[in-house]
Amino acid sequence: MKLKLPDSLVRPGHPDFGTLSPLAEEITTRAGGALALEHDVPQRLRQCIDDVIMTPKTGRRAYEELEKTEKTYIGTRVEIELRALLRLRKGRLDTEILGQDVDIKHTMGGNWMIPTEAIDCACLLVAADEVRARCYLGLIVARPEYLTAGQNKDAKRSISAEGFRHILWLFKDQPYPANFWRTADEAAVQQIFAGDTGNERMAQLFRLIQRRPVPRDVVEAVAQQKDFMRRIRSDKGRGTRDLLARDGILLLSGQYDSQLIKALDLPPCAGGEFISCRIENEYHARMAAQSGHAVKWPTS
Repeated sequence: MKLKLPDSLVRPGHPDFGTLSPLAEEITTRAGGALALEHDVPQRLRQCIDDVIMTPKTGRRAYEELEKTEKTYIGTRVEIELRALLRLRKGRLDTEILGQDVDIKHTMGGNWMIPTEAIDCACLLVAADEVRARCYLGLIVARPEYLTAGQNKDAKRSISAEGFRHILWLFKDQPYPANFWRTADEAAVQQIFAGDTGNERMAQLFRLIQRRPVPRDVVEAVAQQKDFMRRIRSDKGRGTRDLLARDGILLLSGQYDSQLIKALDLPPCAGGEFISCRIENEYHARMAAQSGHAVKWPTS
């Protein structure tokens, strides 16, 4: 998506304001308010993309590795997820809001392709920028004068530079969860996946990526096993926690160790996330032991 978007002209007095403003209000209300909309849509986008990448099954770690048909399917997934999130029914186009047919258009690039059947109809525009981990949600009436003169082989046209000024934004440049692997050091990623066993790979993950929440799906991708959560637990000296503890590294669960995570001044972790850190002083070693985590100290 463009780094600098023009200010919207859609305000009272604009010819589309009477159409788009009620739609925006209805979408926001159905989401549970503006804050809920700004939280839930980005979360759904991350899930849609990751579910198609399927790192645990395919070994792929980025959107760019997908096949063309898979990239297209992400748009379908986004449409389905938005209808479910907002409790909308299917319409003549993708959905119906306040009795109006609305087309849902999604892009991972910088523009949307508008089909002929959506011309002069309201469109809900969704965009995800994987490189910057930013997303966008807006509404436009797809008037011919807002679209480019050129079209693709399916007669679809994109929004013109002037047309961008006629988008009513519900939010723009909104952060969404970054692809974990895109933000990890590439050399570290190679070391992690070089391990022959689930335990080896898991131990390397938490040795090389410390003081950063690690989502459950990343754990699954690294373990590459059905019972992937078993790899993360202590296991008679063979589990990931056991291996790390011998190196003076503490592995904590966002679900069960939230108080210790806070006491160690680590970033907050959600219930399904994990985080590791090296114990650096005796006081922290005692806190860990009192919480049921025996870690070697000193580590020399």
